Amino acid sequence: MRPDINGIGMTSQRARDRLVRRLEEQGIADRRVLEIIRSTPRHLFIDEALSHRAYEDTALPIGHNQTISQPYIVALMTQAVLAGGKPKKVLEIGTGSGYQTAILAQMCEEVYSVERIRPLQDLAKQRLRVLKLNNVQFKHSDGGFGWPEKGPFDAILCAAAPAIIPQELLEQMAVGARMVIPVAVRDDVQDLVLVLRTESGWQQQVLEKVRFVPFLRGSVS
Repeated sequence: MRPDINGIGMTSQRARDRLVRRLEEQGIADRRVLEIIRSTPRHLFIDEALSHRAYEDTALPIGHNQTISQPYIVALMTQAVLAGGKPKKVLEIGTGSGYQTAILAQMCEEVYSVERIRPLQDLAKQRLRVLKLNNVQFKHSDGGFGWPEKGPFDAILCAAAPAIIPQELLEQMAVGARMVIPVAVRDDVQDLVLVLRTESGWQQQVLEKVRFVPFLRGSVS
């Protein structure tokens, strides 16, 4: 684990500040989200060879055919969740690099993160320990099943695109909860969908077009 949390050169605070300005220009308005992104060292969540690109507004490979999400998408999803008030319990489907996990952990009381690829989750655990983020529980499992024994959740964020939103995840939403999830419309088109659970059921709203890795069943050790 690299100890350079503050970063230098292309990973410095100046680079983070430029990223935040770009996010503001793209419509991210929640100051809480912007400040957490400004202070979180994204370069710790990617391979050292790519660290000079950490504060570009782009997705980057993290191995196992997975990516760390574009900062704008991380900010948009987090902002959409926080629009309903600060959630206490959040379920994350797809730990990945752990970057989105780290953002959530600084804004919510409890984060429950599920990942199907164990090596990715093991690295994410190490990174969060370095940042002293201790309010995250991890599970190595098929994300489609969620984490029912820890629910219901006030918010759910999903970092992979199913063709249909898994019913298991809908059932783990508390009344008033929000879920942000990409849904595959066809092979090359996905909608980022905001789901609201009400007393009478679920309401959906498309936020924008996105590109995520596909939602796969099964787990990998």
